[in-house]
Amino acid sequence: MREAKTTNPELIELIRFLKRQSRENKSKIWREIAESLAKPRRKSMAVNISRLKRCTQKNDVVAVPGKVLGSGEINQPITVAAFAFSGNAKAKIKAAKGKCLSLFELANKNPKGSSVKIIR
Repeated sequence: MREAKTTNPELIELIRFLKRQSRENKSKIWREIAESLAKPRRKSMAVNISRLKRCTQKNDVVAVPGKVLGSGEINQPITVAAFAFSGNAKAKIKAAKGKCLSLFELANKNPKGSSVKIIR
């Protein structure tokens, strides 16, 4: 059988960047997120807003190694970093006075990865 490889250049660049951040800053969180992103597409993460609400508290910083979907409601301001967002999810997070970041931006803002939760 042929080994599945990702062909998305943005995803490949993100995985390399996160692995480099992990090595340079001795931070395991970026390595773990990179490994989750490198999995086959059928195993990719899709997290709904309702799960973010259940697993977080006000002003938490969350990393999602996949896509955030808009099912559910959120009423607390949180910072969410993910590979991709649905339009509905972005609108709901911003309506709750939260922030939507890419994983690049979060890794640049917080190189050590301190106080970042991974939601799967």
